[in-house]
Amino acid sequence: MGRILVVAFVLLWLMGCQANADSLNRSAPSPEPTAMTSTNCNIPPELVQPLRGYPCLNGKAVVEMVVNGQTITLEVNGEDAPVTAGNFVDLVQRGFYDNLTFHRVVRDPQPFVVQGGDPKGNGTGGFVDPQTRRERVIPLEIKPEGAAQALYGRTFPEQNIRQAPKLRHRRGALAMARSQNPNSASSQFYITLAETSFLDGNYAVFGYVTQGMDVVDRIKQGDRITRARVVQGAENLTTIQ
Repeated sequence: MGRILVVAFVLLWLMGCQANADSLNRSAPSPEPTAMTSTNCNIPPELVQPLRGYPCLNGKAVVEMVVNGQTITLEVNGEDAPVTAGNFVDLVQRGFYDNLTFHRVVRDPQPFVVQGGDPKGNGTGGFVDPQTRRERVIPLEIKPEGAAQALYGRTFPEQNIRQAPKLRHRRGALAMARSQNPNSASSQFYITLAETSFLDGNYAVFGYVTQGMDVVDRIKQGDRITRARVVQGAENLTTIQ
């Protein structure tokens, strides 16, 4: 069954890459990330080839994001979501998020999410890798509670997984936004304003706000990320080989 799921993921992932081939062109800042070593970050062997060259986070990292002159501290979890966390930390290292807006803020009829990380600012953009000139998309990656590895490519309902994810959508969860294709996440992320457990098993949580949730609560649509920096754990950023 595991190999069937892997094949399904590869097909979905490749389809997502093709669908995003004509995405926006954005001139990203010249990347100056910390020199990355090579490891496979506890990724299943069958997935190493399609993800070769992608960043991954072999451990944890701390990111400080400044919005409206105040700091939000994020703990990014590469132990349980190595590809998703690695993608985010790599983009922070590149300075990709600096000056981007929160283009979606939902508080009514009840607190939901603030969403940002789109270079187009309208919810349709993603990170275009300056080397490949194509949008980098990553697979859905969710680790069930008690599992040794994350599952990739399909939601828990699609796989009939009944366990809860290890990383859940509690208040302050940091997760990846995507389209209907589960393997279409790129650079857009969201932070939950309340517990949103109905998203568990459908979207990839990869960290949590540890300080500055009051700053998140005050974010308005159009507010900008002044800067985002990795302040701990940059040495854990690696590439899949």
